[in-house]
Amino acid sequence: MQTSVRYFITGISFALLWASASVAGKFGLKSSEPLTLFTVRFFLAGILLLLIVRFSSRRFWPQGREWLHLTIFSLLNTALYLGIFIIALQEVAAGITALALALNPLLISTFSSLWLKRPVLIREWISIVLGMVGVGIATWPLLQNGYATVFGLSLLMLSMVMYSLGAVYYSSVSWTLSRTVINGWQVLIAGFLLLPFTLFFEGGNTSFDVRFWLSVAWLVIPVSIGAVQLWLSLLKEDPVHASLWLFLCPVFGIAYSWLLLNEPFTLYTLFGTILVMISLYEGQRRRITEERKKT
Repeated sequence: MQTSVRYFITGISFALLWASASVAGKFGLKSSEPLTLFTVRFFLAGILLLLIVRFSSRRFWPQGREWLHLTIFSLLNTALYLGIFIIALQEVAAGITALALALNPLLISTFSSLWLKRPVLIREWISIVLGMVGVGIATWPLLQNGYATVFGLSLLMLSMVMYSLGAVYYSSVSWTLSRTVINGWQVLIAGFLLLPFTLFFEGGNTSFDVRFWLSVAWLVIPVSIGAVQLWLSLLKEDPVHASLWLFLCPVFGIAYSWLLLNEPFTLYTLFGTILVMISLYEGQRRRITEERKKT
């Protein structure tokens, strides 16, 4: 049971931190252009992580094909996913970005089935459907009140496809580097991948004020370092089970948006949250049963 409890704490902690990125990004966009905000974030997060692991990890430098794996993972998991996401955030309310996260369990399950030949159980499909319905109900008032544009939602969908492909790709590689080293390099590489587009498309209309740096600090430490480390730990267990924790992100995201951005919180949100919690339990029930048999 200790393993199960640790897994659940990891999953909930990941969802709490990852869900805060939309709100932090919204605050940052009040002072910064989107790509500039995230390029600075990636460089600072990568440098900080690599400084930490430089003196604590036995293996620091990737070798051979590891550079290719890191670049592909960085492109999908960070540069494309978050680069597209932050542009979409200009067109969509922070709470609605949570809706897009509900697609990830379905996408990850589908890609895992096709790519990794990992069969998805009926129980897991039921959990995915319940979770998507719950998130749809929770975010319905936001969609009704015009908190998004078609362009913004389209970008969000595309960013979720990139994220899901990145998750499956990570699980398909036999990594020999530690998770912290992988995270450090992939975030730093993402900064270099995004930099040319930032320089070309943005005109330097960014105010490097206190709000900008507070937003960057939150996106770097709790999100890029804390949440991503937890996500890689979850992916190591199983990409489909890990993806179910993404259903909690919309719930937390809507709560953050309600508290900090005055976006609506209604009975729809409450009922949707209950369905999400049921879906998470249903998806993880087999794991709980197996852990109990071991003790």
